[in-house]
Amino acid sequence: MNQIPMNTPIDYDLVEQKIAELEVPDIGNASIREIVQLVSSIEAATGEQYIRMEMGVPGLPPASVGVDAEIEALRNNVAAAYPRIDGIQILKDETSRFVKLFMDIHVSPEGCIPTVGSMEGSYAAFLVSGSCYKERDTALFIDPGFPVQKQQMLVMNQKYETFDVFDFRGEKLSDKLESYLSKGNINCIVYSNPNNPAWICFDEHELSIIGDLANKYDVIIIEDLAYFGMDFRSDLSLPGVPPYQVTVANYTGNYILMISSSKVFSYAGQRIGMMVISDALYHRHFPYLEERLHVHGFGNAVVHRVLYSLTSGTSHSAQYALAAMFKGANDGNFDFIGQVKEYGEKAKIMKRIFIENGFAIVYDNDLGQPVGDGFYFTIGYPGMSGATLLHKLLYYGVSAISLGNTGSIKEGLRACVSNVKRSQFGDLEIRLKKFHTDFPV
Repeated sequence: MNQIPMNTPIDYDLVEQKIAELEVPDIGNASIREIVQLVSSIEAATGEQYIRMEMGVPGLPPASVGVDAEIEALRNNVAAAYPRIDGIQILKDETSRFVKLFMDIHVSPEGCIPTVGSMEGSYAAFLVSGSCYKERDTALFIDPGFPVQKQQMLVMNQKYETFDVFDFRGEKLSDKLESYLSKGNINCIVYSNPNNPAWICFDEHELSIIGDLANKYDVIIIEDLAYFGMDFRSDLSLPGVPPYQVTVANYTGNYILMISSSKVFSYAGQRIGMMVISDALYHRHFPYLEERLHVHGFGNAVVHRVLYSLTSGTSHSAQYALAAMFKGANDGNFDFIGQVKEYGEKAKIMKRIFIENGFAIVYDNDLGQPVGDGFYFTIGYPGMSGATLLHKLLYYGVSAISLGNTGSIKEGLRACVSNVKRSQFGDLEIRLKKFHTDFPV
């Protein structure tokens, strides 16, 4: 079962050589960027194209409404001027409209702040949330989740705790969260919805549990909406018409929403997202925040201490692009959900190919329903750990990352559909059939 045959689709010795050159102690547990570097190196040496599922980058053209607006802004010479740190007014206004029309929540434009991708937004949110109470020095991650957010905690030398949510859905979530919050050291709770990588989605009941506990224990909720509206089981594409993107904002005022342009607008290269802070939290004062960062108010700490220190603002022209995309969506002229449904359609086909060749979907259940088809799915293979499976699939021209890197306690891999072309589905099927033959269940 564990012996790799020598006649694999990708040359065995070459893969071994490239793995050794990477100098990673255990390639099965390598980071996303390390896998990217390794696979790119093998592709360059062999001329063979991998089925690349390791990195969550858009696989669709950027929204033209954004591109056109950014070009116009550049021609109007905005590149010569520093942008406001808290964002240009039109972007703040359209973001406020967007969360009202697509989430049915009210946030003043003041609390809508552009960041250099949601990566910078989460960094700022972690730093300021960890500076509100001296005794609350720990973040709580509801996993599985985005691995790099924990790297950010490492860089800031901040503490965190984590648990895999799969066995604590529904009412069980309440007791599990309370077991951490009752200790008194948690400053914020972090999760993505839809979830990266499991693609499970919290429902209104679970979000009410999170919101009620945020109120009870006065903790900040950081809701990562990188895949806004991409639970394709419901049509969230019409502005001002239910159903809306579900959110914890309906149940607490202690929230920060992270809205990315990377996936839903395919605008990853310009590195822009929105940090949306509730009105109540934006203006709230914390005694330790003043001592720690010498500023009154949570929002001011985010804008005039952290974002100012990190980047002094977000790309001026990209702000005009995102404003145009939000405006198009708000006005009903730009169906941003329709353009990304391709991800769900590809996921459905790819899942079938994996399942027909002995694989199983690891996170397969979402509150009694089959998990939706979207940007990610999870796969496992009988008798193999996630690290072993990742390693072995490299010889078959298939790449992914281990679920262990996402905080999951389950064995398997995260598969991203975005960079897999439909023209590669035939190769995927051939390679998985060979894998299944070489490692029969």
